[in-house]
Amino acid sequence: MPNTISAIRRARRVKKQTFVNKIRKSKYKSIIKEISLLVSAKKKKEAIKLLPKFNSQLIKVSKSGVIKKKTASRKISRITKKINKL
Repeated sequence: MPNTISAIRRARRVKKQTFVNKIRKSKYKSIIKEISLLVSAKKKKEAIKLLPKFNSQLIKVSKSGVIKKKTASRKISRITKKINKL
């Protein structure tokens, strides 16, 4: 248990940040799952439509620090390659 007032405030703040980060991570994982299903089902048109949203979501998540910038970039690159191969 935090003893000082500043530590109590900090604990409250960390709790809120953790909650927000969980939401961001969940959105990130769900968009990856969604586009992966489209690629594995060979639905090129739907995947191409979802690609801008996918890119946007990954960039947002990497800006907030939930995942690293290079990880987001790598995932975008690999998914784009897979879509182009279809």
